[in-house]
Amino acid sequence: MFTVPRRSVPTALVAGLLGLGLVACGGGTTKDSAGSAAPAAPASSAPATADPDAPLREGLKLAFLPKQINNPYETIVDKAGIEAAAEFKAQAKEVGPSDASASSQVSYINTLTQQGHDAILIAANDAKAVCGPLQQARARGAKIVTYDSDASKECRDLFINQASSEEVGRSQVRLLSELIGGKGEVAILSATANATNQNTWIEFMKDELGRPEHKGMKLVKVAYGDDDDQKSFQETQGLLQAYPDLKGIISPTTVGVSAAARYISGSKYKGEVVLTGLGTPNQMRQFVKDGTVEKFALWNPKDLGYLASYAAAALASGQITGAEGEVLKAGRLGERTVGKDGEIILGPPFTFDASNIDQFDF
Repeated sequence: MFTVPRRSVPTALVAGLLGLGLVACGGGTTKDSAGSAAPAAPASSAPATADPDAPLREGLKLAFLPKQINNPYETIVDKAGIEAAAEFKAQAKEVGPSDASASSQVSYINTLTQQGHDAILIAANDAKAVCGPLQQARARGAKIVTYDSDASKECRDLFINQASSEEVGRSQVRLLSELIGGKGEVAILSATANATNQNTWIEFMKDELGRPEHKGMKLVKVAYGDDDDQKSFQETQGLLQAYPDLKGIISPTTVGVSAAARYISGSKYKGEVVLTGLGTPNQMRQFVKDGTVEKFALWNPKDLGYLASYAAAALASGQITGAEGEVLKAGRLGERTVGKDGEIILGPPFTFDASNIDQFDF
């Protein structure tokens, strides 16, 4: 499912292609948040100071835990992170559930903790449900790096964010506004109801829609496809039937946007309802070329996995502790500064359309 790019991505772009498309934008299920988390154990104390000159330890054991193992976006992220680990002579693997539920992730966290991994890298399906088990892993000495979708801040050391959450949310509304002329009813097709990244983006979307320049646009529904292809397909159908005046849909999840595009491409709504969101070029190429989708966004998922892998190694080696202002040396991606609340941002959003989509292969 992972392919080598036909052409190397320009440096500025490598810093971050946007699009919360690929399953990079999924989430956990509502029913899990209440009862699946184990009691929190005290987190292990981080070193008082970092040693930026410390070498990366050889032989580190890293584990990537995606939202779900069969998510194409997460597969690209994790494979790139595993390949990056080879650069600093670490052992890395991907493990995870076949469904996007927090309770399934919890069992994997517990197993990885028992196996004594130096770092666990997780795209959280539910910020709170995974917190207790992650705290227990930290108490046993593991460093916790979240990527794509964050866990509660007290449960991890660093969050590798694809792009500024605010910029992702606001840019999606601006893009749709451009495509529909700033007027009409719009809907959002999200992943799961508890997905941290999705919910954060959606809050910024709603705030952006409240600005005077978007007064002609009205949000009529936020639907949830649960990062499931068939459910997302059906939710798209339901939106279009329930809201006959709908002018546009934003789907900030790779599973959702491709499923929505597939439905619209074979329906009477093609050319009538605008779809945008976050997706991968390979996923969306056919829909751009057949006119179903004009523009969509994403970041480079390979760079996200690469950055997360180096962050985990730097934490486990004592180069950084996750404190604001520390500088991470991230291999070919150069340096990244740790921001507020232990967040490192990959880079800005990037828009794909017919003029550039054939330049990319992922």
